[in-house]
Amino acid sequence: MSAWPNPTSPDRWRPHPARQQRAGYQLADLRNLPDDDSRRVELVDGALQVAPFPTLVHQDICGLLWAWLRGHAPADVRATQAVAVELSHDTSRCPDVLLCRSDVPSDRSSLRPQDVVLAVEIVSPGTRRIDRFAKPCEYAAVGIPFYWRIEQDPVHVYAYRIGDRVGPGGERQYELVADGPDVIELTEPFDLKLPVAEITP
Repeated sequence: MSAWPNPTSPDRWRPHPARQQRAGYQLADLRNLPDDDSRRVELVDGALQVAPFPTLVHQDICGLLWAWLRGHAPADVRATQAVAVELSHDTSRCPDVLLCRSDVPSDRSSLRPQDVVLAVEIVSPGTRRIDRFAKPCEYAAVGIPFYWRIEQDPVHVYAYRIGDRVGPGGERQYELVADGPDVIELTEPFDLKLPVAEITP
């Protein structure tokens, strides 16, 4: 009798959970996944994670923020959505919205941490712990200078910058520089005054 009760081989989208935890996938494996599927796959410590489909309101906030950043950001950065950021040889995340350097070639489907200026996550019910704790720790550890967390219902923006404080493992951490449900004013990553109503569906 097999130790694995599943009689058919799981496809690459549904690996057996026990095997998945020991899979040891790397960035090259992630790049070889089919590119004709609409699901967003992240690689976390060698394990593939398929993100749940976002809600309409989540996507509305994403689109509004992307359009606002695109219209207000300086020429040396560009706004984009859901592009993979390769954090290590076995971890890749897809921020909901991000600012990257404008000199990054347009045909790239993944970015290095040094390409990214700002990573933004819009918190969904199924990803609260990841967006509030795991991702900011990972982004700060690789030196992404700015992180925004956007809560829904009501929309509330929390803006962070990387600070001098280090965590227990010696990694750098983010510090909160502004938050609010009405207006966010910042001088970094560029001078901005973001009315939260303009990214609220």
